[in-house]
Amino acid sequence: MIQRQALVVPFTKMNGAGNDFIVLDNRFLHFSTDELAELARRFCPRRTGVGADGLLALDDAEDADFRMRYRNADGSLGTMCGNGARCLARFAARAGLGREADGATHLTFETDGGRYSARVTAEAVELDVPAPRAFEVEAPASALGTVHPIWTGTEHAVVFVDRVEDAPVAEEGARLRQHEAFAPTGTNVNFVERQADGATVRVRTFEKGVEVETLACGTGALASALVAHRAGGLAATAITVEMPGGALGVSFRDEGGEIRDLRLSGPAETVYEGTLEWWG
Repeated sequence: MIQRQALVVPFTKMNGAGNDFIVLDNRFLHFSTDELAELARRFCPRRTGVGADGLLALDDAEDADFRMRYRNADGSLGTMCGNGARCLARFAARAGLGREADGATHLTFETDGGRYSARVTAEAVELDVPAPRAFEVEAPASALGTVHPIWTGTEHAVVFVDRVEDAPVAEEGARLRQHEAFAPTGTNVNFVERQADGATVRVRTFEKGVEVETLACGTGALASALVAHRAGGLAATAITVEMPGGALGVSFRDEGGEIRDLRLSGPAETVYEGTLEWWG
C-alpha cells in the first residue's frame, strides 16, 4: 500500500500590535483560493493549530511588487487587513522586494480592497491607504448610541462609549456584526473612547471572520480615528489609536470633508518561522 505523504509548508508567524497572522510565500507554494481558505481554517485555531487571527499569502503581481491575499481565521475572504498588510510588507521587504530609498523599503501591492503602498523601516511599517468610502447601509440602533458605518478597505461600524473597559464587546459586538442591516457581508465593530487630549482614542474591536475581540485591528483603527474626527469632535488629523495589543498611528488631511493622504503606521514583527504538514 502506498502511503500518502504530507506537503511540508514553510510559514512565518507575524503580528502587528498583537493582531497575529500565519504568513506564506505563495509565489512558490501556488495554493489556490480554496486551499488558502482551508489552510486558514485548519491552522488558525489556537488550541489545535498555530493560532492566528488570519492567514496572509504573498503572490506575484503584474503591475506591483506583490499581491496580498488574505483569509480570516474561519477561512472567509478578508478584502483588506491593515495590520496584515503591514506585516506582509515587512515580509516582502525581507524577501528582497521593493526599492530602497531614504533609509526605507518602498513597496506597492494589490489587495482585494484596492491598491496600497508601504514604507518599511526597522522600527515600523507605514501604509498609504485609499480614501474611506461610505458603507451604504441603514445602521441599526444600539443601546450604547449611534452606530457609524464606514468602509476602510472592509466593513466597519463605530460606536462611541464612555469607558472602553466597560464596553460589552463580546455581546454587542457579536449582535451588530450579525445584524441583518449589514448582511450579507457582516461588519467589524469598534467601541471607541475619546480622550481629553483631542488626539487619542482607545478602541476595542470585534472582528468578523475571527468572531471574537482581537488585540488590534488596522482597518478598525482607521475607521475609529476617521469617525472620531468627523462625528466625534476630534479636530486632530494625527490620531493615536490605543488598542489592547498596542498603539497605532493614523494621519490624514481633511480638505473640506475630503480625506486625503490617509496613513496607518505601527509595529510589524516576526515572531518565529516554522513548517506545517499539509495533507491537502
